[in-house]
Amino acid sequence: MEETPITTATPCSTAPATAAPRTKKPDWLRVKLPIGESYKQVRNLVDTHKLHTICESGNCPNMGECWGAGTATFMILGNICTRSCGFCAVATGRPEAVDWDEPQRVAEAIYLMKVKHAVITSVDRDELKDGGSIIWANTIKAVRALNADTTMETLIPDFRGQWENLQRIIDVAPEVVSHNLETVERLTKQVRIQAKYHRSLEVIRRLKDGGMRTKSGIMLGLGETKEEVVQAMQDLYDNGCDVVTLGQYLQPTPKHLPVVRFVHPDEFAELREIGYNMGLDYVESGPLVRSSYHAEKHIHSGRSMK
Repeated sequence: MEETPITTATPCSTAPATAAPRTKKPDWLRVKLPIGESYKQVRNLVDTHKLHTICESGNCPNMGECWGAGTATFMILGNICTRSCGFCAVATGRPEAVDWDEPQRVAEAIYLMKVKHAVITSVDRDELKDGGSIIWANTIKAVRALNADTTMETLIPDFRGQWENLQRIIDVAPEVVSHNLETVERLTKQVRIQAKYHRSLEVIRRLKDGGMRTKSGIMLGLGETKEEVVQAMQDLYDNGCDVVTLGQYLQPTPKHLPVVRFVHPDEFAELREIGYNMGLDYVESGPLVRSSYHAEKHIHSGRSMK
């Protein structure tokens, strides 16, 4: 599921066999507390419009920076997820009924915030026949109707491989469509219990075949090897992925998967170069990088920003 303009699973305790005890976070993972008038304004808008953000539900370490800049990532279709991924802080359970007024509220909030690039994500709604894709399409259309100059990134689920639901996203053509691989193939069953590695790759491929600018994210520190990360990046590239984000996994609660290793910033920098050398168009790589971090830059090629 997955934070630059406005965008849930009883946590799983199954961890990779190599998991280590919780250790102190290194200095490079320290973040500033949220303060300032822009932060308060975003908070008031979210509360007033009864919106959900992945910034809050996902315990994002960049919330202070992004909200302080007047932006956040909207999360639609409620804040309760039908899946129980071992890394995610969003609550799992039976979601509430679909709120058909939500697309308009999101559009109005984006208008009031004067957002130039909006990021929208959602929980998984596997109990719905359409997987939530109708609300997704309605939201994109509502944002466009009220914010003609606003570009959009949509961070979507896999819709359980029901491709007619994915097609609804393609038909309304947001500027960037993202679907996170989250981890390497070996760890997928432990990290993303109801997801499938190759199904996620097929999501990316079908999006690219539909003419979308595609994006995906991978978390590091769950027990994967460097070679596995490079292979996952290659798999994404081979399936038509344009943009890849790489960030450090942080354990939301003791019930979630533990951090096996804190990856040094130099390793993230090395992986960025590997990604560019294999042909990826934009690689955002660093300990605090999350799917929507600096998302406004991902519409364009990153090669000139290296």
